[in-house]
Amino acid sequence: MANAQTRQNSLDWLLQVAYTTWRLFMKNELMNHAAATSFYFLLSAAPLVLLVSYAIQWLARQAESSNLAAILLSAFYEQFHLDDLMAMGFIPSGAKVAMGSVGIMTLLLSSRGLVNAVQSAFRVIFPTDWKRRFVISWALPLVVIPLTFLLVLLAVLAEGVLRFLVHSELLGAAGAGVLHGISFGLAMLTTWGLIFTAYWRLPLRHPSPRQAALTAFIAAMTLVALTAGFGYFFSLGKYRAVYGALGGVVFILIGTYFACLIFYFWAQCLYALSQVDVAALEKLFLGNKGGNPLEAYVFGRCNRLVEKYGQRYAPGDTLIAEGDSGDSAFFLYSGQVELFKQINDQQKRLGHIEQGQLFGEMAYLLGEARTATVVATEEVVALVLPPAILEELMRYSAPLSRRIIGTLCQRLQHMNEVTAG
Repeated sequence: MANAQTRQNSLDWLLQVAYTTWRLFMKNELMNHAAATSFYFLLSAAPLVLLVSYAIQWLARQAESSNLAAILLSAFYEQFHLDDLMAMGFIPSGAKVAMGSVGIMTLLLSSRGLVNAVQSAFRVIFPTDWKRRFVISWALPLVVIPLTFLLVLLAVLAEGVLRFLVHSELLGAAGAGVLHGISFGLAMLTTWGLIFTAYWRLPLRHPSPRQAALTAFIAAMTLVALTAGFGYFFSLGKYRAVYGALGGVVFILIGTYFACLIFYFWAQCLYALSQVDVAALEKLFLGNKGGNPLEAYVFGRCNRLVEKYGQRYAPGDTLIAEGDSGDSAFFLYSGQVELFKQINDQQKRLGHIEQGQLFGEMAYLLGEARTATVVATEEVVALVLPPAILEELMRYSAPLSRRIIGTLCQRLQHMNEVTAG
């Protein structure tokens, strides 16, 4: 029975994470952010193409007298799919391309738009009141893209070395299989490392490294699946037939757009992992007022929340003692409690609280000691919410914030009336 309940709680958690991710993804209009990012990527790709073209020309000259250079050139062609890019017209074949300080400066400056687009999306995905330091905010776009390109070049160089070892028959008969395995591993490691760094360091409030690493791995695997299956659904020939010379640009833009969608979707999922309890608590406190049947189904069961935050109290137990310091809030899941306050050496009853109500938040919001004693009149199950959860609840849900403030005002008014009487 316990195992069945644990499985049900895990399934509820997965459904709530998925629903919260999708709802926030649509609410934050991340499809528009993905479109903007893919557009800036296309703009910043021009200087990168110049760098690749220059590297191809240099390797082609070296390949005339060096087997290693020839192997590196082959690795370049395979990693960057240069044959396809030349067919699209992105990289000139045979024509020499001049590359110097102007191209490098163009790369540094054009990267600002791309990184700023990503940062803008991350500010929406991971909302916070914090601000990044001006120097870091200004310098970050100037170094991220060149460093990323350098990592990719190092991965290509590593594969070129492996190819050289296989070509020299230093790895034996199984060298080809080893090469492909290590090559795929290097590509995955590079992709995962870049995504993990973005997921972990770009949000101003850094998420858990463990969650960021796992989410980055899933995002990297999704991108691999996208790359493998993209050609089955989108044909370059059809786009070139419709758009002519611009067909290759449109083809790359669509592929980049889908990659950005995946990148932002899993970033939103990473944020949802930290907010799923907050979303579930909001639905528990406010109920399904919107009448959304899917939302009612996803958040309809509360066993997971009760198991995680719930505490049981017997009749006569004190949940809160007047004068104590404390900043946890309580949600009365079942049962009933009474409120008492010490007035002129007498303990007066202020009233009672029934299930479905939040209490104990006054001490946290006012930054004072407990203003009343709360005693269970029957068997009670209460969710004990730490300050961080209460703060996230009020930031996450405007309706819940208004309800808490309204309830707080009513209790203060009632307390003043009792004290005056």
